[in-house]
Formats: sequence, C-alpha cells, structure tokens
Amino acid sequence: MNPYLSILSTTLARWQSLAENIPADLLRRRPAPAEWSALECLLHLIDTERYVFPVRVRAFLNEQNLQAFDPETQGAKLDEHTTPAELVQKFSVLRRESLALLGTLTTGDLPRTARHSELGPVTLEQMLNEWAAHELDHTIQAERALMQPFIDACGPWQGYFKTNRIST
Repeated sequence: MNPYLSILSTTLARWQSLAENIPADLLRRRPAPAEWSALECLLHLIDTERYVFPVRVRAFLNEQNLQAFDPETQGAKLDEHTTPAELVQKFSVLRRESLALLGTLTTGDLPRTARHSELGPVTLEQMLNEWAAHELDHTIQAERALMQPFIDACGPWQGYFKTNRIST
C-alpha cells in the first residue's frame, strides 16, 4: 500500500473513536479565539474531501488545471446543532468514495501533471502526498485543541507541554 493511502485509510477510524469517546463540548471547544476546535478541523477535512482532493485527482486524470481552495471563504461553518457523530458520518461517506477513486489509480498515473492556480506545475504524486500531510496536520491540530484544557489543569506539569501549548 502506498504511504499516502495508508494515512488516508486510518483517519476515519480515528475520528470515529474521538466522536464516540470524547464529550461533544470538548470536541467543540476552541483552544483560542482564532484557532479551530477539533470539530472545526473535522469539518475542514469534510470540505476538502468534498471540494478539493478527489476533485483534483479527477482533474489530473482529465488533464485539467487545479484551483486553489481557501477554507476561510469557501469552507463550511460549524453548526452548533450538528453532532460529532453526524460529522463523522458525512466524512465516512466521502472518504469511502475517495478511497475507491484512489484505488483506480496506477503507478503510471502518478507522474501526471497539472497547473495549480497558485503553485504552478505539480504532479499527481505530489498532490497525493500533500493530501496525506494535510490530513495529518489537521489531525494534530485537532488533538492539540483537545489537549488545552488538560494542560491548563495540570498545574506544575504545564511546562512539559510548551511545544503544544496554544496561547490565548
């Protein structure tokens, strides 16, 4: 299995576990005013699953250019009534479709090129690796958001977490 595919194959189970085991108020808690909560990170992954990465894979296969995506202007906003389980369900459907699409790729597809509106020429292989890195980046961001109340409450141990502390 390709390394990027192995990363993309593990994310859903991770989010299912978080949604089932972590209280919703903790998942919704922003670590600082300008930072995303864990659920906002998941919502962003849903947005990119719907509008970015699979769309780009198809663009490569159809020899089309790639458009940039701005999560601040093009991304969905978290609805306070949407449950973590509902978000995971949306992600689940989209991720299964994405993995099926990725299963159709061959090693001969990886060197395909396209022009990204901001980055210039890129290959499909580069974009697939970016997808995996993006996924891990926002998973780390979500877990970091979840850490903050525990860091706040751990007293003299707070210094051990300075690399993951988000200043408010």
